[in-house]
Amino acid sequence: MSYRTLKHVIPSQKVNMGGHLLDQPLPTEQIESLDPFLLIHHWHQVLPGGQDQRDLGVGPHPHRGFSPVTFVFKGAVSHQDSLGEKATVLAGGTQWMFAGRGITHSERFTKQMAEEGGELEFIQFWVNAPAAYKMEAPYYQPISLEDTPLVEEDKSKVWIVSGIFKGVKGAAPTYSPQLLLRGELQKNGEVEIPITSSFNTLVYVLEGSLKTGDGQLLTKDMGVYNNNGDSISLKATADTRYIVLSGEPINEPVKQYGPFVMNNETQIMEALRDSQMGKMGILIEEFD
Repeated sequence: MSYRTLKHVIPSQKVNMGGHLLDQPLPTEQIESLDPFLLIHHWHQVLPGGQDQRDLGVGPHPHRGFSPVTFVFKGAVSHQDSLGEKATVLAGGTQWMFAGRGITHSERFTKQMAEEGGELEFIQFWVNAPAAYKMEAPYYQPISLEDTPLVEEDKSKVWIVSGIFKGVKGAAPTYSPQLLLRGELQKNGEVEIPITSSFNTLVYVLEGSLKTGDGQLLTKDMGVYNNNGDSISLKATADTRYIVLSGEPINEPVKQYGPFVMNNETQIMEALRDSQMGKMGILIEEFD
């Protein structure tokens, strides 16, 4: 088994998204994307309570051409979309959405969290789709903690969201080969994660610190690996929570504009037109 080395260690940057301060490890000045992964946002805040559910989160907006995926770590995230889907995903769960040819959705917090307050933490990342699938039918799949396969060894817990780890298959389907994991390591715990040699791979640390691939990752660092081995090794120097995003590069042109990810400028213009004409669906939100 040969271990990959680190190519980049990138501290996340604070960005303002509609008045919300988030940590963004991707994209940054050093790296625009890691095919097929386009963006990572880490949202972590304590809600004060005494608020209205309608004023929190992100209201209805369209997407096309990729999968926006949300890992919920603390609190809960509520989803509604133009397909009529409505679900709340609790801590440990995943909101898996494929935008395909177009979908409109909202991402809110629960009425209870708005009124009573509480800690909220989640990561949203964007996964590109191959050109052949960008205009397929959209779908939404909520995956609970209980429905996420877990491999537990000594001081390590690894939840498999997509792909195969130690013979265990994840819950989410993808349009290109990927391995998407959520992990926890207790201090001095170690885990080896086999990675297909052609996959691009990153690890992001939500909290804690890891020794890996001839370097170290601290809280809110993203490590991008060289494609020079068939596994990555992680050793925790403190209690650590992390994610692994690994996937086969799509190797196609990417043209991104706001919530649309396509292959060229013409397709972006068509997406804007279709969105304005209501062809990506209409969402009239319902609140508790």
